[in-house]
Amino acid sequence: MKIGKSTVPRTAICTSDEHTIVVRGQDLCRDLIGKLSFADYFFLLLTGKQPDAACSTVLNATLVAIAEHGLVPSVQASRMTFAAAPDALQGAVAAGILGCGSVILGASETAGRLFADVAARVDAGEALDDVASATIRTLKESRQAIPGYGHPLHKANDPRVDRLIEVAAEAGADMRYVRIAQALERVIPGIVGRELRMNVSAAIPAVLLGVGFPVASLRGVPILARTAGLIAHLAEEAETPSGFALSYQATRELQYDGQVPAGFGSAA
Repeated sequence: MKIGKSTVPRTAICTSDEHTIVVRGQDLCRDLIGKLSFADYFFLLLTGKQPDAACSTVLNATLVAIAEHGLVPSVQASRMTFAAAPDALQGAVAAGILGCGSVILGASETAGRLFADVAARVDAGEALDDVASATIRTLKESRQAIPGYGHPLHKANDPRVDRLIEVAAEAGADMRYVRIAQALERVIPGIVGRELRMNVSAAIPAVLLGVGFPVASLRGVPILARTAGLIAHLAEEAETPSGFALSYQATRELQYDGQVPAGFGSAA
């Protein structure tokens, strides 16, 4: 059954013959292996272009910033899956990555799209502070979370934010989206009634958009980074198991508050 207009599958990413593997127009063995870092190769695969020095520095910095985040739900899911199926590393990694959504890891994409919308309005002639205020007010009125702002632990300051901004500035990146992110942060207290500081999920798109990273692929950065972190956790899980301990900790405090049939729990 034909769905859509295209009948011929196409790709501009990779092809090969008996002697050569071509990736984005370049010879994999001659031009890329041993000459490109993995982060730079990721950018090439994604965009078809090799990153400039600023993009390379900033992309690498964001991947390092978000690769590890402790025993968050996605890591716990990964470790418990591995405990149940230690022969399926790929399944355990997948279990962790499936938890990438609007709360964990997905906020970078949402924040990036927000920054891009603000930038478009500024390009159309509106003042940045006016657009920032209108944007936050709209989110508040619609009872939506402000993506990339606020953190349960780093309430006063997420230390990763300042460092990523420093790296971007030192690398010569365009700081336009950083200024947009900072403008949103400035207006939040007066509209929301409390301070919500930028977290790493705002800093990542703010610096990446300034080096030409595509908005539509922003979620891929924390997914790629967290994959490395999950593999590290699973290597540790194989040597020092915690998966079943995590399950035990959850069930130890579990309280059942549903109905039970007559006689349940009584002595026989």
